Order: sequence, then structure tokens, then C-alpha cells
Amino acid sequence: MATTQLTTPVPHRPFPLPALLALATAVFVTALTETLPAGVLPGMSEALGVGESATGQAVTVYAIGTATTAIPLTAATAGRGRKRLLLTAMAGFALANTVTAASTSYPLTLAARFLAGVAAGLAWALLAGYARRLVPVDQQGRAMAVAMAGVPVALSLGVPIGTFLGQVLAWWVPFLAMTALALGVIGWIAALLPEQPGRPQDGRAPVRGALGVPGVVPVLVVTVLFVLAHTVLFTYVTPFLDRAGLGGSADSVLLAFGLASLAGIWSVGAHIHRRLRQLTIGGALLVAAAAALLGLGSHSAPPVYLAALLWGLGWGGVPTLLQTAVGDAGGERADAAQAVLVTLWNAAMAGGGLVGGLVLGRLGTGALPWTVLALLLPVLAVALAARRHGFPAARRQP
Repeated sequence: MATTQLTTPVPHRPFPLPALLALATAVFVTALTETLPAGVLPGMSEALGVGESATGQAVTVYAIGTATTAIPLTAATAGRGRKRLLLTAMAGFALANTVTAASTSYPLTLAARFLAGVAAGLAWALLAGYARRLVPVDQQGRAMAVAMAGVPVALSLGVPIGTFLGQVLAWWVPFLAMTALALGVIGWIAALLPEQPGRPQDGRAPVRGALGVPGVVPVLVVTVLFVLAHTVLFTYVTPFLDRAGLGGSADSVLLAFGLASLAGIWSVGAHIHRRLRQLTIGGALLVAAAAALLGLGSHSAPPVYLAALLWGLGWGGVPTLLQTAVGDAGGERADAAQAVLVTLWNAAMAGGGLVGGLVLGRLGTGALPWTVLALLLPVLAVALAARRHGFPAARRQP
């Protein structure tokens, strides 16, 4: 999620693919750092000397760090150059992942994860807006799709590879690998990205005003519930598979999920300009179908893999869909609307870790898919009702 929106067209120039790929890699670092504990939860839990529910709060604390800093950091850094801020955020990821890998202390690990969340709060305030400002208005959708491709790539390749490395070598190896990647991204950004100036502080739209714009609140409600539903299961997918007798297949199940996510974001990128409403509703239906399938057939490998494919296909394009929807709905107040979306997105991730941990501890892993399904029903209701504003039948063109 990001909070910067282009307000004036830029002259036509060749499509800056290398610079956008640097941003996509920064997005990859952000997304994988956030979700990596889900793939190494058992080993991480054993090393820290706490239960899996407690270790799952490493995702929660990360999300809290982002949720509590996105709006303040956006306000405090509005007038600063974008490039230096992005380099600072990547340095924060390098430090946080190094400490996480080296730590055997649960409090220190949570502190490092909170720092990573703060770095994410700064990064998400820059990334999509940076991509949009590199190209003319008519190429902004394509530019944002390239930059945001780092999310499904993190899910399709990063999480299963990290899970594999954690199982074969040690749980902390993927975190050190993320440190090395963050350092490489710092050099890439420094070499290829042009500086982008900040904006005067009086140019920011107030948050309260953004919430009053028709359509913004429905998009934010869908965001909270959809992200909450996804995180409840994704954070604890490894113990879910383990208790279903498929613990040794966690990396391949996550690979299936991630590859389907790539297909999902490709579909969204190809059709978002004409079918944002249909894609949002379709994504929720696919994830709901996956949850039902996991609830009914989690003790057999074929239904689990099919559910992973449906889940990834439905979820892959959701970040792009919701970010675009809130930007369209917000209009002149899109900056503030997207700052709120960043905050609520990560608050929902924190809530997903907490809710999932409670469900896991009190009801067991079998209740996780049904919790997801219960949360997705109001998502569908709100998206279907917001036909005029929020998720309109015909998307307003820029």
C-alpha cells in the first residue's frame, strides 16, 4: 500500500523498466520480511522457547509497527526527497532482519520485527507513488503493476524458498538472506532511481475529509475484513498443514499459492481498468471457496493444493485492486485515503495474527478456514452494495 499520488502529468519518456524493477524488488523485501515467519514458525518457535501462537505474533508486531507509523511518517516526511527516504527504509529492513536472525530472545525478536514494521510504514508511503511519478499518466497503471509485482513474487517464490531454506538449513538463514537482498536493493536504488521531490505539507488532504468522500469507507471496510481473513490463515498455515499431516509439504503448498498469486495479479493488471468491481468480488469468492475446501478436505493432499491455487488466484491482485479502488474513490483526497488504507491494512494484519492465535489456541487449526469464511461473507456484502461509490460498475478513468 502507498500514499503518494501523481497530480500533474509528466512528459512522455521511454518506459523505465530497470528503475521500476528496483522498486519491485524493494516491494519484494517488504512483503517477504512481513510474511517470512509464517514459513519458519516451528523452528523459530523452538529457538525462541515460546509456543507457535506466541511466535506468530512476530507478524502481528510487524503489522502494528506499520499501522502506527504510516500516517505519522507520511506527514513528517511529506516535504523530504523520496529517494533518500526509500534508502533509509531499506537500511531499516537490513538491520531488523539481521537482528531477527541472530536473536534467541523473544522480546528482542519482537523489537526487531517492530522496527521492520516501521521501515515498512515508511516504504509503503513511497513505493507506488514513486512508480506512478516515473511515467506519464497513461502508463501509471502499468508502472504500478510492475512495482507491485514484488508482492506475488514474494509469495510465489520467496515464502516457499524461505520455508525450504528454513527446513533444510536453519530457520534464521532466510532472514540473513533478506539482509543481503536489502543491501543489494540499496545499491540498485542508489544507482538507478532518479530523485523525486517531496510535496509541501499544506498540499496534503486531511484524513477526516477523505473519510467523508463517498466510496472511501466501503473500500476501507472491505480492506480490513479481507486482510483480516487472509492473515488469520496465512500466519498459521504451517501448523495448519502440520496437524493435517502435510507438514512436510508446506513449501510446495506455499509455492502453489504463490504461483497462483502471480496469475491473479496478471489478470488484475490486464483487466483492472474495466473490471475492478468484478475482480474484487471474484477474488473474495475464490478465497472463500478455498477456505471452504480447506475446512472440508484438509486431510487429503489434492484438496489442499486445489485450495492453495484458488486462494492465491483470488488474493494475488487484492493489494492492487484495493489501492486502486481507494485512489479512485478518494479523488483529490486520495493521498489521505491511501494513508488510512495503509494503516488499516496493517492493523488488520495485526488483528489477523491475534485472532488466528486465539482460534489456534482455543479451537484448534480446524477452525481457521471457517473463521476465514465467516469474515469473507461481509466482504462480499459490502462490495456488492457499493455499486455506485467504492466499487462502481464502471470505473472512472483518469
